[in-house]
Amino acid sequence: MFIIDAIESLQAAMDIFEERNQAVNGWHRRRMARIRDVIGPAPRDLPRQVRHERINVDEDHLSFMSNDQNKVGLYVAAKPLSPENYYFEIEIVDTGAISAIGIGLVPYKYPMDSQPGWRQFSVGYHADDGQLFKASGFGRPFGAKCNIGDRMGCGVKFKKSEEDRQQVEQAVQVFFTRNGQEVGTVTVPNPPGGLYPAVGMHSDGEEVRLILDAEWQYEELMHMAVDSGEEEWLRLHDIKLNGMTLEYSGRGKSIHDVGLAQAKYPLDTKNHYFEIEIVDPGENCYIAIGVARRNYPKDRHPGWNKGSIAYHADDGKIFVGSGIGDPFGPRCQKGDVMGCGIMFPPDYDSEVDSDLSPDETEESQERVVDHDNLYNPETDSEDDDWANYVNKEPETGTKIFFTQNGKIIGYKNVTIPKGGFYPTVGMLSSCEKVRVDLRPLTG
Repeated sequence: MFIIDAIESLQAAMDIFEERNQAVNGWHRRRMARIRDVIGPAPRDLPRQVRHERINVDEDHLSFMSNDQNKVGLYVAAKPLSPENYYFEIEIVDTGAISAIGIGLVPYKYPMDSQPGWRQFSVGYHADDGQLFKASGFGRPFGAKCNIGDRMGCGVKFKKSEEDRQQVEQAVQVFFTRNGQEVGTVTVPNPPGGLYPAVGMHSDGEEVRLILDAEWQYEELMHMAVDSGEEEWLRLHDIKLNGMTLEYSGRGKSIHDVGLAQAKYPLDTKNHYFEIEIVDPGENCYIAIGVARRNYPKDRHPGWNKGSIAYHADDGKIFVGSGIGDPFGPRCQKGDVMGCGIMFPPDYDSEVDSDLSPDETEESQERVVDHDNLYNPETDSEDDDWANYVNKEPETGTKIFFTQNGKIIGYKNVTIPKGGFYPTVGMLSSCEKVRVDLRPLTG
């Protein structure tokens, strides 16, 4: 009797162990399935089936299918872009009601109710507003709007050497084209499984012709962001350059200890935007991003003096040629990305449409400024109304815009000074450090 009871107890224990083992294995399988749904299949399991919802596919023509839920229609190709097949195009046949057509790259398991660029690991160039969307529902000014007959292209500038190809690139350079001309380039993460051609639509009547075997020639991939040398910079005052990183090296004791970095070339219609990422906010996060005239005083924060405008990280204020700032956006801290750019009118001519003399000396611009109520302003008779700033909403003419973490904060109307506006970064407290990208949207 004792032996029988022992056997039955042992069998019950084994049954419990087996149930737990099955439960754990089932949880593990479900968890791995969820992970695969997010990042897509492993490279060895590349799918060979086109995905599309609310998109009618008629050979190489794609058209939007109306739906009661008013959801986005999306087409995702069967194969990711590769070094052998790195580019595709669409030709707009009909813009439909609102021309909500987007072209870009997405992971294979991308949500089918989102435009390219709206979600993680995706990027897209949209026809209706010419904006670039990168893993966010907020777009950034990028290129021209597109209409019937225009061709929109998208590709990846893979590394060409065989040695570089042996390792999967963690980030890739994605470029977009319009009617055979490159619009710009942006760096995006390269998810497991690669990036797949995608086309989104969202209004009745939209139709495009898909050209997956389109051809495009690009030169050997070079450094597309900031060069590691000082030749990219016109001036570095109390700032050290370490690769793509700017480090404050001043005393940080008074307002005259500003460190200033000014790029060698002004923003123009091709390179119209730049960004900084706060690597270390330092003691006070007195970090500013903006644009300034070429002969801007080297020991003044951008925005404090005439011929400049800047967004300051420590208080979220905008400074427009004056030491007194106005509330503008959120404060910024470590890890935040701050951007500044210019929206030029389509007919902008740098020789005709800019204003103000470039012959002013630094001495004529010096003043004591008021920053975060730490000191008192001393103004003189100089006219600080050097540009037409109205509010944060876009109006006609040339506009300066600022971003935080990819989202546009606001706009200011400006008159461009003779010679143009130069990307400018200021710092004023010990240990401040930023990573800068002078060409995040262009090649």
